[in-house]
Amino acid sequence: MKNLFVLAPLIFAHRADDPDVVRRALLAFAAFCAASSAIYLVNDLGDRESDRRHPLKRLRPIAAGALGVGTASATALLLLSGAAFAARALGQRFIVTLVAYVALNLLYSFVLKQLVILDVMSIAAGFVLRVLAGAMAVDVEVSNWLLLCTTFVALFLGFSKRRHEIAVLPPGELGSRAVLEQYSATFLDQMINVVTASTVVAYSLYTVDPATAARLGTSHLVWTVPLVLFGIFRFLFLLYRKSDARSPTDAILRDPPFLANFAIWGTVVLVLIYGG
Repeated sequence: MKNLFVLAPLIFAHRADDPDVVRRALLAFAAFCAASSAIYLVNDLGDRESDRRHPLKRLRPIAAGALGVGTASATALLLLSGAAFAARALGQRFIVTLVAYVALNLLYSFVLKQLVILDVMSIAAGFVLRVLAGAMAVDVEVSNWLLLCTTFVALFLGFSKRRHEIAVLPPGELGSRAVLEQYSATFLDQMINVVTASTVVAYSLYTVDPATAARLGTSHLVWTVPLVLFGIFRFLFLLYRKSDARSPTDAILRDPPFLANFAIWGTVVLVLIYGG
């Protein structure tokens, strides 16, 4: 799901009606799916001991012992090889961005995830690299507004996930993730408030920017702002009001109101941009 950000430049650059461009975008999407899957395996290999002490993560295949270390390592190498093979067809700039994404995530897996605030900011940087790579794959200039919106949304999701983690883990078990001991519910609520407002403001300004209207051929994108607001409010509802061991980013994928709102937003955006 996170790799759908790779396709954002395709949609918002008004290029989704070109079959060759769509093919390149889907190849970029596949390359990032392979690379990110390899990173998840590497991360779970490194975290397998601490994951076994987590109420939910202990069920992950590697932590649970259902997937062997050797098999997971070989699969990660195979996936990285597949990502590299796909990247070769998308140009030098895409290759460099994909390598930067892999390097950043390896650094996160072994260093950055233990550093308060930088752990979430590095996750957000990964989303930005996805968007940049998607733009490079289809050879378009990425809007600064799109980069800002991506950054704020990623920070919003990252801090919300940390807020959920410290809420579901008993105080004595926060040691399973050392960085969680450096966060508090109050501090994370403040961070969430900042990035929530920033996300709404950035997206709203993007929709009313004359340059956006000129690029997309519509000045009516502002009508999607209420849908974005509902999506954010529904996410916060799931974060604060629902008692669920799953992270809120997992919960929204099973929440009918959120999914319906997302489908409506996507449909309206496509109609406004490509409906003539």
